[in-house]
Amino acid sequence: MRKAKIDLGKVGLWTGVLDSMPSAAANELCIEAGELGFKAIWIPEAVGRDPFVSAMRILENSSDIVVATGIANIYARDAMTMANGQRSIEEAHPGRFLLGLGVSHLHLVEWVRKHDYSKPLTYMSEYLKAMHKARFMAVGPSELPELVLAALGPKMLELAASETAGAHPYFVPPEHTHMAREVMGPEALLYPEQMVVLEDDPGVARSIARQHMKTYAALPNYANNLMRLGYAAADIESLTDNVVDAVVAWGSLDQIRKRVNEHFDAGADHVCVQVLTEEPNQVPEGWRKMAPALIG
Repeated sequence: MRKAKIDLGKVGLWTGVLDSMPSAAANELCIEAGELGFKAIWIPEAVGRDPFVSAMRILENSSDIVVATGIANIYARDAMTMANGQRSIEEAHPGRFLLGLGVSHLHLVEWVRKHDYSKPLTYMSEYLKAMHKARFMAVGPSELPELVLAALGPKMLELAASETAGAHPYFVPPEHTHMAREVMGPEALLYPEQMVVLEDDPGVARSIARQHMKTYAALPNYANNLMRLGYAAADIESLTDNVVDAVVAWGSLDQIRKRVNEHFDAGADHVCVQVLTEEPNQVPEGWRKMAPALIG
């Protein structure tokens, strides 16, 4: 198996809550995450803060945690800007920034950013080639640092394995991790995200899960991926218990640890855990509860 150039540890954190607080508070929270033992924190890009700015703020105000983008949208900046932004962070903080790239979703690309989303796979392939050719006339790495792709379907997984270090699948159950490993082979890195709810009551846990899942389940990329794995379209649309339980691990710390280990058994190299709560300010407490069970 390929050895990662950037050490994320076995279990990291995926979170979108940092945009819900002042950046100074977000920095402090990331420092605490590192003190809890998490080596990596993954941050998204949608219509909030620029992830490159956020990454630099976190890295400048901490000493060891790795920041990964899950993901930086390739339609948000041209290939040279993306490549040289990555190089710039690597020069300032060697080995502490992992660029995760993705094609995002039709509504965010066409409706919000006004770009053409007709051929995302082709666009990604050409974009990666342009990144490698990008001119960089500054102090820093001449070669692109390690990067991964948000990949769900076989073709994007194959591209991730052949043209990048590997894949960062989101909103996936362990059976997707198994499929992704088979498609990509043994050498590519595989970093799935896993949603969790720290709640023992089934009704409460599934209610919190559905609150967060409803947006994703309505997006074709995620719905189609679950259908490829055998889940019925009607069940995905209505978020039946079997779909909720497949995507979101809930219950005791032992149950959460069991689900994370299922990803490792299926071929994951690193799992980034996203704590789901009723309110964003409750997420850090979930990190504190999970750390003793997941960091060993």
